[in-house]
Amino acid sequence: MEGTYGIISLIPIIVIVVLALITKQTFISIFVGVVVGFVILAGGNPLETFNLFLDGLYQVLMDETTVWVLLLCALFGSLIALMQDSGGVLGFANLTQRFIKGRKASVIGAWILGIIVFVDDYLNCLAVGAATRPITDKYRVSREMLAYIVNSTGVTVCAIIPFSTWGAFMSGQMEAAGMTGEMSAFAAYTATAPFVLYGWLAVILVPFFATGILPLFGPMKEAERRTLETGQVLSDVSLAALIELPEEEKAFEGKKCRAINFIAPIIVVAILTITTEDIVIALFAAILLCFVMYLPQRLLSFNKFFDSLIKGMVDMFPVLILIIMAYTLMVVNDGLGLTDFVIQGALKALNPALLPVTIFVVISLLSFGSGSFWGLAAISFPIIAPLADALGANPFLCAGALVSAVCAGGHICIYSDTVILTSASTQVTPAEYFRTSLPFILVAYVISIIGFLVLGFIM
Repeated sequence: MEGTYGIISLIPIIVIVVLALITKQTFISIFVGVVVGFVILAGGNPLETFNLFLDGLYQVLMDETTVWVLLLCALFGSLIALMQDSGGVLGFANLTQRFIKGRKASVIGAWILGIIVFVDDYLNCLAVGAATRPITDKYRVSREMLAYIVNSTGVTVCAIIPFSTWGAFMSGQMEAAGMTGEMSAFAAYTATAPFVLYGWLAVILVPFFATGILPLFGPMKEAERRTLETGQVLSDVSLAALIELPEEEKAFEGKKCRAINFIAPIIVVAILTITTEDIVIALFAAILLCFVMYLPQRLLSFNKFFDSLIKGMVDMFPVLILIIMAYTLMVVNDGLGLTDFVIQGALKALNPALLPVTIFVVISLLSFGSGSFWGLAAISFPIIAPLADALGANPFLCAGALVSAVCAGGHICIYSDTVILTSASTQVTPAEYFRTSLPFILVAYVISIIGFLVLGFIM
């Protein structure tokens, strides 16, 4: 029964993290963790475990959110394939190379592009990775470093910009929970944004690590050394998982590659995402624009256009499977009562000054463990709001701690949608991303803890 498993509810998460570090295989790790969770729920009965697994899959596949995310990912795969096959991605890379000269400039360029594409974290993770790969490859930047840059300017930038999809969602949650006072939801989130400490720190630290101002250490240092010495931008593990190596330079030799064929569809996605508040509609419109643009330029024939459309969806299939498994893990966590166990156990008898740092640590660990971000925020805001009010804590600081927490979870969780999509666009496996980026993310995480602790006492 839900809510009765206590500390046992942490076992599937521990299994996943340990297996990911040992095997470096994301799917195997998540699959085994999910199965372990269902074994616990079934009381060890094999037949009941199998039935619960099927029920969980059915529940996930029938959920409208799952269908929306799978459709979004498939359409993104198609759009990226079209932009690549038309030469648009290469044209954009060639354009940026006029301004980007050198290794440090290439990573700074990727960082700046990640900040500019702030509208939606999915758009950011997929578009920035695809656009910057040719540039960073040219200057021997490891794909692990690129993945770190892309994801550090994805969910984190969206979390600190009030007029992003994150800003719209989180401000709505604040309003519903009664944390806005006399202010509008937008104004309240604008007041909260400075307190999204983790988002700011994650973004600001990128150029320091990427350019070597702060020394590299751990697995990322080895990845960068490998790329500099051998020119191999991907690890052996990521190379083995790669379906097809890109040969864009050879494919478009002697052909004119126009940057506008990349820029125009991305602008359409960005504008329509803001105006319609639905990125799926924006993606359909961008694909239609590609059809209108590419065929008259004779970049793609009618048949080739639809071949690319399908190829893009097929290329995203491993990503879709990972997302389905990640959502199935959420079903397991709900059944084990993970969220209730962690929140209720951690937020009792608190000193008001310690509330912000406790919110950040507890919710971030829960976010990392559960793979839930917006859903977790929706659960947590109604709990945090009255608690902050009762203890006399600053509501914007507490909201900033909560947004920072789910932001941190999305930044590092191996089975989060943003990590999976970042890995897809940079062609690094999620396990390799986790292994190499974790040390740098922990730097931002520890500084955030100190920041929330200090602000809690000051405010």
